[in-house]
Amino acid sequence: MGLAALGRPGYINIGHADDLERRYEVAAMQARTHAVLDAAWAAGVRYFDAARSYGRAEEFLAQWLAARRVAPAAVVVGSKWGYTYTAGWQINAAQHEVKEHSATVLRRQISESRALLGDQLDLYQIHSATLESGVLDSQPVLEELARLRDEGLAIGLTLSGAQQAATLNKAMQVRVANQPLFDVVQATWNLLEPSAGPALQAAHAAGMGVIIKEALANGRLTARNRDAAFAAHLRLLTEIAAQRSTTVDALALAAVLAQPWADVVLAGPATVEQLRSNLSATAVPWDSAVAERSAVLAEPPQLYWATRGGLAWN
Repeated sequence: MGLAALGRPGYINIGHADDLERRYEVAAMQARTHAVLDAAWAAGVRYFDAARSYGRAEEFLAQWLAARRVAPAAVVVGSKWGYTYTAGWQINAAQHEVKEHSATVLRRQISESRALLGDQLDLYQIHSATLESGVLDSQPVLEELARLRDEGLAIGLTLSGAQQAATLNKAMQVRVANQPLFDVVQATWNLLEPSAGPALQAAHAAGMGVIIKEALANGRLTARNRDAAFAAHLRLLTEIAAQRSTTVDALALAAVLAQPWADVVLAGPATVEQLRSNLSATAVPWDSAVAERSAVLAEPPQLYWATRGGLAWN
């Protein structure tokens, strides 16, 4: 379960403001987050994903873990560094987050994450590593990450943009003290953007853990996508989902769950109802016939990421 849609008032998921019922008070959002976490726990979810830039996500998660007396060994908690949340709890902020992949930011943000999560933190990831950011060439950053690895944290990176595969291929070659640095990769893979699949399969075969994010393409792979240009695709998804007595979101998640190299598939619900619908994907059959019919949905990576970049914060 990812907390991107729960830890801050604004996010780019379609219909996010309606999901939150436009109730943005800290106490209301904390209560909502804890209710979804309770439902996730009851359903057997044991991996939780946050980030420094997800507003109060780490704080809400830490409070829930403490209130429910969840032992560190009972869950796996991942978080990320590299973006600083700057929206000030506003929806219409000039900037919602600022990216900086420097050793200075890493040291500050790991201190902040540990202050909130303590020994519950298991995995720390570069947030949206790209070739352009230069983070994989920064020796101070790589050495600091290796130090954190030596202290017992698993080290990962998340990917973003049309060059996910190239970034992952470079990351797999990174060595510090003659050891591979990265234990885990988190990447976008969904029916609209499957281009990183071969690279993720190679990473899995090499022993890296693979976490899939944005399986629903920020709501584009749900019934709430009202983009006229997507109407024919939505009709196809709705038809296939109806044939399997399921929902469009569960069908899209089932496509990811069917990938043998996907170790963890993140759901990013903002409501308990969304969580339950997402989790029903585990019972949805996925076969070669469905895969062949849905292949038409795939977009050129540049188009997918340009569309994602144009989604409104709400």
